[in-house]
Amino acid sequence: MFGFKKTVKQETETGVIEARMGTSKIVVQNLDKTYSSKKGDITAIQGADAEILENEFVCIVGPSGCGKSTLLRILAGLDEATAGSILIDDHPISGPGADRGMVFQSYTLFPWLTVEENIRFGLEVKKMPKAQADEIVERYLDIIDLKAFRKSYSKELSGGMKQRVAIARALANSPKVLLMDEPFGALDAQTKSQMQLLMREIWQVEKPTVVFITHDIEEAVFLSSRVYVMSVRPSRMVADIPILLSYKRDLSLKEQPEFLKYRHRITELLNLQADGTPA
Repeated sequence: MFGFKKTVKQETETGVIEARMGTSKIVVQNLDKTYSSKKGDITAIQGADAEILENEFVCIVGPSGCGKSTLLRILAGLDEATAGSILIDDHPISGPGADRGMVFQSYTLFPWLTVEENIRFGLEVKKMPKAQADEIVERYLDIIDLKAFRKSYSKELSGGMKQRVAIARALANSPKVLLMDEPFGALDAQTKSQMQLLMREIWQVEKPTVVFITHDIEEAVFLSSRVYVMSVRPSRMVADIPILLSYKRDLSLKEQPEFLKYRHRITELLNLQADGTPA
Protein backbone atom coordinates (compact mmCIF):
# COMPACT_ATOMS: atom_id res chain seq x y z
CA MET A 1 0.00 0.00 0.00
CA PHE A 2 3.02 2.25 0.29
CA GLY A 3 3.90 4.62 -2.54
CA PHE A 4 1.98 2.69 -5.16
CA LYS A 5 0.18 4.17 -8.11
CA LYS A 6 -3.59 4.01 -8.08
CA THR A 7 -6.07 4.55 -10.90
CA VAL A 8 -8.81 7.03 -10.10
CA LYS A 9 -11.40 8.79 -12.22
CA GLN A 10 -10.73 12.50 -12.49
CA GLU A 11 -12.14 15.14 -14.77
CA THR A 12 -9.46 16.84 -16.85
CA GLU A 13 -9.25 20.50 -17.80
CA THR A 14 -10.99 19.66 -21.09
CA GLY A 15 -13.97 18.33 -19.15
CA VAL A 16 -13.40 14.71 -20.12
CA ILE A 17 -13.61 12.18 -17.29
CA GLU A 18 -10.76 9.72 -17.65
CA ALA A 19 -8.73 7.32 -15.55
CA ARG A 20 -5.42 8.66 -14.31
CA MET A 21 -2.58 7.25 -12.29
CA GLY A 22 -1.85 8.89 -8.97
CA THR A 23 0.92 8.34 -6.47
CA SER A 24 -0.06 7.96 -2.83
CA LYS A 25 1.00 11.06 -0.89
CA ILE A 26 -0.61 10.38 2.50
CA VAL A 27 -1.58 6.96 3.81
CA VAL A 28 -3.55 6.65 7.06
CA GLN A 29 -3.60 3.09 8.38
CA ASN A 30 -5.77 1.79 11.23
CA LEU A 31 -5.29 5.04 13.14
CA ASP A 32 -6.39 5.30 16.77
CA LYS A 33 -6.32 8.31 19.08
CA THR A 34 -7.27 8.00 22.75
CA TYR A 35 -7.16 10.77 25.34
CA SER A 36 -6.94 10.26 29.09
CA SER A 37 -9.27 12.24 31.34
CA LYS A 38 -10.46 12.21 34.95
CA LYS A 39 -13.51 10.25 33.81
CA GLY A 40 -11.40 7.68 31.98
CA ASP A 41 -10.03 7.17 28.50
CA ILE A 42 -11.84 8.83 25.59
CA THR A 43 -11.35 7.33 22.14
CA ALA A 44 -11.60 10.07 19.52
CA ILE A 45 -10.53 8.05 16.48
CA GLN A 46 -10.57 4.27 16.07
CA GLY A 47 -9.41 2.31 13.04
CA ALA A 48 -9.38 5.21 10.59
CA ASP A 49 -8.00 4.49 7.11
CA ALA A 50 -7.52 6.92 4.24
CA GLU A 51 -5.38 7.41 1.19
CA ILE A 52 -4.72 10.78 -0.41
CA LEU A 53 -2.99 11.02 -3.77
CA GLU A 54 -0.33 13.53 -4.67
CA ASN A 55 -1.83 16.89 -5.72
CA GLU A 56 -5.35 15.92 -4.64
CA PHE A 57 -7.63 18.41 -2.91
CA VAL A 58 -9.36 16.36 -0.22
CA CYS A 59 -12.03 17.62 2.16
CA ILE A 60 -12.95 15.80 5.35
CA VAL A 61 -16.41 16.25 6.83
CA GLY A 62 -18.07 14.66 9.84
CA PRO A 63 -20.29 15.30 12.85
CA SER A 64 -19.20 17.98 15.30
CA GLY A 65 -16.58 16.66 17.71
CA CYS A 66 -15.87 13.53 15.69
CA GLY A 67 -12.11 14.05 15.52
CA LYS A 68 -11.58 15.86 12.22
CA SER A 69 -9.27 18.47 13.75
CA THR A 70 -7.54 15.78 15.83
CA LEU A 71 -6.70 13.90 12.63
CA LEU A 72 -5.33 17.09 11.09
CA ARG A 73 -3.20 17.81 14.15
CA ILE A 74 -1.69 14.31 13.91
CA LEU A 75 -0.99 14.95 10.23
CA ALA A 76 0.69 18.23 11.17
CA GLY A 77 2.84 16.53 13.79
CA LEU A 78 1.24 18.57 16.58
CA ASP A 79 -0.26 15.48 18.20
CA GLU A 80 0.62 11.78 18.25
CA ALA A 81 -1.48 8.78 17.32
CA THR A 82 -2.15 6.20 20.01
CA ALA A 83 -1.92 3.36 17.47
CA GLY A 84 -1.74 2.90 13.72
CA SER A 85 0.23 5.17 11.44
CA ILE A 86 0.24 8.06 9.01
CA LEU A 87 2.83 8.05 6.25
CA ILE A 88 3.74 10.97 4.01
CA ASP A 89 5.79 9.89 1.00
CA ASP A 90 6.21 6.50 2.71
CA HIS A 91 7.77 8.10 5.80
CA PRO A 92 6.13 8.18 9.25
CA ILE A 93 5.39 11.56 10.80
CA SER A 94 7.81 12.37 13.61
CA GLY A 95 6.71 15.93 14.37
CA PRO A 96 6.06 19.25 12.61
CA GLY A 97 7.98 19.75 9.38
CA ALA A 98 8.56 22.23 6.56
CA ASP A 99 6.93 19.75 4.18
CA ARG A 100 3.55 20.68 5.72
CA GLY A 101 1.89 24.09 5.90
CA MET A 102 -1.04 24.76 8.25
CA VAL A 103 -3.89 27.28 8.10
CA PHE A 104 -6.27 27.49 11.06
CA GLN A 105 -9.76 28.96 11.44
CA SER A 106 -8.46 31.58 13.87
CA TYR A 107 -6.36 34.33 12.38
CA THR A 108 -2.79 33.38 13.20
CA LEU A 109 -0.86 36.27 11.69
CA PHE A 110 1.90 37.89 13.72
CA PRO A 111 0.29 41.23 14.69
CA TRP A 112 3.64 43.03 14.95
CA LEU A 113 4.48 42.21 11.32
CA THR A 114 3.06 43.73 8.15
CA VAL A 115 1.37 41.70 5.41
CA GLU A 116 4.59 41.29 3.44
CA GLU A 117 6.60 40.56 6.58
CA ASN A 118 4.17 37.80 7.55
CA ILE A 119 4.55 36.19 4.13
CA ARG A 120 8.33 36.54 4.35
CA PHE A 121 8.61 35.12 7.87
CA GLY A 122 9.22 31.46 7.00
CA LEU A 123 11.64 32.39 4.25
CA GLU A 124 13.76 34.34 6.71
CA VAL A 125 13.70 31.43 9.16
CA LYS A 126 15.13 29.29 6.33
CA LYS A 127 17.74 32.04 5.70
CA MET A 128 16.71 32.34 2.07
CA PRO A 129 18.69 34.97 0.10
CA LYS A 130 16.85 38.30 0.14
CA ALA A 131 16.48 38.58 -3.65
CA GLN A 132 14.88 35.14 -3.86
CA ALA A 133 12.61 35.86 -0.89
CA ASP A 134 11.59 39.20 -2.43
CA GLU A 135 10.52 37.42 -5.61
CA ILE A 136 8.41 34.89 -3.70
CA VAL A 137 6.76 37.59 -1.55
CA GLU A 138 5.88 39.63 -4.65
CA ARG A 139 4.41 36.57 -6.31
CA TYR A 140 2.11 35.76 -3.43
CA LEU A 141 1.10 39.38 -2.85
CA ASP A 142 -0.04 39.30 -6.47
CA ILE A 143 -1.84 35.94 -6.11
CA ILE A 144 -3.82 37.10 -3.06
CA ASP A 145 -4.34 40.58 -4.57
CA LEU A 146 -3.02 42.48 -1.54
CA LYS A 147 -0.12 44.48 -2.97
CA ALA A 148 -1.89 47.67 -1.93
CA PHE A 149 -1.92 46.40 1.68
CA ARG A 150 1.64 45.13 1.85
CA LYS A 151 2.60 47.57 4.63
CA SER A 152 -0.61 47.04 6.61
CA TYR A 153 -0.82 45.23 9.94
CA SER A 154 -3.36 42.53 10.76
CA LYS A 155 -5.52 44.94 12.83
CA GLU A 156 -6.08 46.92 9.62
CA LEU A 157 -7.31 43.92 7.61
CA SER A 158 -10.70 42.26 7.22
CA GLY A 159 -11.16 38.59 8.12
CA GLY A 160 -10.93 37.52 4.50
CA MET A 161 -7.76 39.51 3.99
CA LYS A 162 -6.16 37.92 7.05
CA GLN A 163 -6.89 34.44 5.76
CA ARG A 164 -5.50 35.33 2.34
CA VAL A 165 -2.26 36.35 4.04
CA ALA A 166 -2.25 33.18 6.16
CA ILE A 167 -2.65 31.03 3.04
CA ALA A 168 0.10 32.96 1.23
CA ARG A 169 2.43 32.63 4.23
CA ALA A 170 1.88 28.86 4.29
CA LEU A 171 2.36 28.43 0.53
CA ALA A 172 5.42 30.71 0.34
CA ASN A 173 7.42 27.97 2.07
CA SER A 174 6.56 25.52 -0.75
CA PRO A 175 5.01 22.81 1.46
CA LYS A 176 4.26 19.48 -0.14
CA VAL A 177 1.05 19.28 1.88
CA LEU A 178 -1.28 22.11 2.90
CA LEU A 179 -3.41 21.37 5.98
CA MET A 180 -6.45 23.60 6.52
CA ASP A 181 -8.69 23.45 9.61
CA GLU A 182 -12.00 25.18 8.79
CA PRO A 183 -10.11 28.26 7.55
CA PHE A 184 -13.24 30.01 6.25
CA GLY A 185 -15.57 29.04 9.11
CA ALA A 186 -15.60 32.48 10.74
CA LEU A 187 -16.20 34.45 7.52
CA ASP A 188 -19.48 35.91 6.29
CA ALA A 189 -21.20 34.09 3.42
CA GLN A 190 -20.05 36.41 0.62
CA THR A 191 -16.43 36.54 1.77
CA LYS A 192 -16.46 32.78 2.26
CA SER A 193 -17.58 32.22 -1.33
CA GLN A 194 -14.83 34.49 -2.64
CA MET A 195 -12.24 32.66 -0.54
CA GLN A 196 -13.44 29.34 -1.93
CA LEU A 197 -12.91 30.64 -5.47
CA LEU A 198 -9.45 31.91 -4.55
CA MET A 199 -8.53 28.58 -2.95
CA ARG A 200 -9.55 26.64 -6.04
CA GLU A 201 -7.51 29.02 -8.23
CA ILE A 202 -4.44 28.72 -6.00
CA TRP A 203 -4.71 24.93 -5.95
CA GLN A 204 -5.01 24.74 -9.74
CA VAL A 205 -1.82 26.80 -10.13
CA GLU A 206 0.30 25.63 -7.19
CA LYS A 207 -0.93 22.00 -7.04
CA PRO A 208 -0.17 21.28 -3.39
CA THR A 209 -1.77 18.23 -1.81
CA VAL A 210 -4.55 19.79 0.29
CA VAL A 211 -6.33 18.28 3.29
CA PHE A 212 -9.18 20.61 4.21
CA ILE A 213 -11.41 20.18 7.27
CA THR A 214 -14.89 21.68 7.04
CA HIS A 215 -18.38 21.25 8.52
CA ASP A 216 -19.84 22.92 5.40
CA ILE A 217 -20.96 20.23 2.92
CA GLU A 218 -21.43 22.72 0.08
CA GLU A 219 -17.90 24.00 0.62
CA ALA A 220 -16.50 20.47 0.63
CA VAL A 221 -18.15 19.58 -2.68
CA PHE A 222 -17.16 22.87 -4.33
CA LEU A 223 -13.51 22.76 -3.32
CA SER A 224 -12.46 19.16 -3.49
CA SER A 225 -11.59 16.37 -5.84
CA ARG A 226 -12.46 13.87 -3.08
CA VAL A 227 -14.51 13.97 0.13
CA TYR A 228 -13.99 11.68 3.11
CA VAL A 229 -16.89 11.36 5.56
CA MET A 230 -16.07 10.55 9.19
CA SER A 231 -18.39 8.80 11.63
CA VAL A 232 -19.43 9.79 15.12
CA ARG A 233 -16.91 9.18 17.89
CA PRO A 234 -15.01 6.87 18.05
CA SER A 235 -14.48 8.04 14.52
CA ARG A 236 -13.49 6.24 11.35
CA MET A 237 -13.91 6.88 7.64
CA VAL A 238 -17.32 5.71 6.47
CA ALA A 239 -17.25 7.04 2.90
CA ASP A 240 -14.71 8.04 0.24
CA ILE A 241 -16.43 10.04 -2.49
CA PRO A 242 -14.60 11.21 -5.64
CA ILE A 243 -16.08 14.56 -6.78
CA LEU A 244 -16.23 14.34 -10.56
CA LEU A 245 -17.21 17.92 -11.35
CA SER A 246 -15.69 20.57 -13.61
CA TYR A 247 -11.99 21.16 -13.09
CA LYS A 248 -12.43 24.92 -13.46
CA ARG A 249 -15.24 25.97 -11.16
CA ASP A 250 -17.25 29.11 -10.52
CA LEU A 251 -20.01 29.76 -8.02
CA SER A 252 -22.76 28.90 -10.52
CA LEU A 253 -21.66 25.27 -10.15
CA LYS A 254 -23.40 25.18 -6.77
CA GLU A 255 -26.78 25.32 -8.52
CA GLN A 256 -26.07 22.51 -10.99
CA PRO A 257 -27.90 19.16 -10.61
CA GLU A 258 -24.71 17.09 -10.31
CA PHE A 259 -23.40 19.36 -7.57
CA LEU A 260 -26.69 19.10 -5.68
CA LYS A 261 -26.59 15.30 -5.95
CA TYR A 262 -23.19 15.20 -4.24
CA ARG A 263 -24.37 17.59 -1.55
CA HIS A 264 -27.50 15.53 -0.94
CA ARG A 265 -25.56 12.27 -0.77
CA ILE A 266 -23.07 13.59 1.78
CA THR A 267 -25.87 15.20 3.81
CA GLU A 268 -27.65 11.85 4.00
CA LEU A 269 -24.47 10.13 5.17
CA LEU A 270 -23.99 12.71 7.92
CA ASN A 271 -27.64 12.47 8.97
CA LEU A 272 -27.20 8.71 9.33
CA GLN A 273 -24.26 9.35 11.61
CA ALA A 274 -26.29 11.82 13.68
CA ASP A 275 -28.99 9.13 14.08
CA GLY A 276 -26.39 6.58 15.16
CA THR A 277 -27.06 4.42 12.12
CA PRO A 278 -24.03 2.53 10.71
CA ALA A 279 -23.11 3.70 7.20
